[in-house]
Amino acid sequence: MKWGDKLYAGWMRFWKEEDGLGTLEILLIIAVLVAIAIVFRKWIIEWVNTLFTNTQSEMDKLDSESILEPGGS
Repeated sequence: MKWGDKLYAGWMRFWKEEDGLGTLEILLIIAVLVAIAIVFRKWIIEWVNTLFTNTQSEMDKLDSESILEPGGS
């Protein structure tokens, strides 16, 4: 058997082997998510800050009189 034939046979055996594919898939998904987070990190940070700012301004609009107390009507 020639060296090239052994290499081809080894490659085909490796390609058909399914052990550990679930772990590999999970690692690839995590790697893609991390890459997306790195690429869009400034946009994500601005978006989260906007959410917190909007939430805080909506909470400031509420006053203690407009909140119903438990058991009250």
